[in-house]
Amino acid sequence: MNYEAVIGLEIHVQLNTRTKCFCGCSTEYGAVPNSHTCPVCLGLPGALPVLNEEALRKGVIAGLSLNCEISNFTVFARKNYFYPDLPKAYQISQYALPINRKGFVAILDEQNEERKVGITRAHLEEDAGKLIHDENPRGPSYIDFNRCGVPLLEIVTEPDIRTPEESYRFLTAVKEILQYTGVSECNMEKGELRVDVNISLRNRGEEKFGVKQEIKNMNSFANVKKALEYEIKRQSRILKTGGSLRQETRLFDQMKNVTVAMRSKEEAHDYRYFPDPDLIPLVITNEFIEGVRAVLPELPEKKRERFISQYGLTRYDAEILCLSNKTARYFEEASGGYKNPKKMANWILSELLKELNQAKIEIDQFPVTPLMLKELFELMDSGEISGKIAKEVFSLMASSGKTAGEIVDEKGLRQLTDESHLLSLVEEVVEENHQAVSEYREGKLSVFGFLVGQVMKKTKGKANPHLVNELLKKKIEAC
Repeated sequence: MNYEAVIGLEIHVQLNTRTKCFCGCSTEYGAVPNSHTCPVCLGLPGALPVLNEEALRKGVIAGLSLNCEISNFTVFARKNYFYPDLPKAYQISQYALPINRKGFVAILDEQNEERKVGITRAHLEEDAGKLIHDENPRGPSYIDFNRCGVPLLEIVTEPDIRTPEESYRFLTAVKEILQYTGVSECNMEKGELRVDVNISLRNRGEEKFGVKQEIKNMNSFANVKKALEYEIKRQSRILKTGGSLRQETRLFDQMKNVTVAMRSKEEAHDYRYFPDPDLIPLVITNEFIEGVRAVLPELPEKKRERFISQYGLTRYDAEILCLSNKTARYFEEASGGYKNPKKMANWILSELLKELNQAKIEIDQFPVTPLMLKELFELMDSGEISGKIAKEVFSLMASSGKTAGEIVDEKGLRQLTDESHLLSLVEEVVEENHQAVSEYREGKLSVFGFLVGQVMKKTKGKANPHLVNELLKKKIEAC
């Protein structure tokens, strides 16, 4: 590799508000096309926008969480361009005076060393509509304006990323932060997080950037990584054979795992930005900023470190549990007051995640609540059910929504722990198996398992195995 990749990202994130950025229309996903529109988001003459305070608040939350400087004075601008899904022929955005500037997100590089990826800006803007094309290439295209005016945060990085893997790690870290803070659900299937990629190659050691290629509208982090891997190979091949690159916009074909040219971009588009005359400049006081800072939740990296120190988890376990704030919260609620949080974590990472994958649901849709899981563990720890039976009970809890106690009682699964009753059964087994008992006393320890099995058979598997072992050993030693 004689070349070094220089990568920058532009991330468009839909803010988690009930109404749009500059009007009262709903942001609900999946509504009847064009049912959530009004004169403001359709840009009709005489309609005046009013900023959604919740969108502003979540913009500040995002900025603080991304280590940005929050501007005390910010201006909304009109970004002029025409697309069929942009009825006003301009987008309300921010340009010279964005709300958030000069931030960073720390990630681990491929040598597992921490490095900071700079954030140039994270500004507020409104979304455009959605084009829906007919399956027949000659057929019509439809426009759904429901998404027009939905609040977005556009996060623009510095060209600090060097590999596809670093891009993936950065995007994962940003998504975690935004979800933890409640800024956005970041559901890529619903278009709540979209990524544009800029990449160029240069000779290693050079300061000057190469010719930039832009890849638009990536719909998954895995595809971002694949597209960058392909672009590095494609551009390297062209440069090594003496060819030249021109600045252009490309699309990623996820069926073929290649990028294809969309349009040339020899010059930057002139969007003719100017301050929106319908929206006055916004003054954000330090009191407002500090009020937001005071209620920021614990961020992912701090939570991971706390899980390691407070609960004795491995870094790997903490990493997986904290990938989602919902999973982390579930673990903490289930572990509250429980004596062995490591055991709880292992169960969540194995049995619970397996159930979620099979059902294809999120953890907050799972019928087994944290308190229900804790009850199951208490039944195991008390010896009322075995670990093997607990897995069976857990599966039934997941499918029925019933508590562990209800299922154990209905199925008659409680273990026998009455010592006097079990001792009488042990005595019967010893009396019925003189030869096996003699062999064990002569040193053939393997027959002990056979004797335990005979006791378990008499109880139809309901005896507490640990207690059976203890009673059986005492009985044989007393013979």
